[in-house]
Amino acid sequence: QVQLVESGGGLVQPGNSLRLSCATSGRTFGSFVTGWFRQAPGKEREFVASTTWNFGATSYADSVKGRFTVSRDLAKNTAYLQMNSLKPEDTAVYYCAAKRNTLDLRNGASYEYWGQGTQVTVSS
Repeated sequence: QVQLVESGGGLVQPGNSLRLSCATSGRTFGSFVTGWFRQAPGKEREFVASTTWNFGATSYADSVKGRFTVSRDLAKNTAYLQMNSLKPEDTAVYYCAAKRNTLDLRNGASYEYWGQGTQVTVSS
C-alpha cells in the first residue's frame, strides 16, 4: 500500500516561488510514477507534471513548462514540485498522485494513489 502526504502550499505574490512536497510511504521501485495535478474552482482537474522514480523521466503541461520542475529524492522517498514565476492562474488545489506503470501519465484516472491536496494561492 502507498500513502502520499503533501505539504508546502500557501499564499504567494505573483512572480514568487513555492515548493510542494509529496512524502511517499511504500515501495517506489520499478515503474513507479508520481504525478502532480491541480484543480481550480469551477474547473476540471488538470495534469501539471510527472516523474518516474527509476530514471527520473519528466513530463510537463505546456502551461507550466519552463516555470515548474518536478523531481524525486530516492533517499527521502519524497517527490517535489518546484514552482517558480507563479501566476494568478496557477491558483488551485494541488494533488500528488502515484501509480506503478508509465502508461497514460497525463490521465488522472490512471493513478491509483492520491494525496490529500494542498492549496496554492497566487495573489497580490
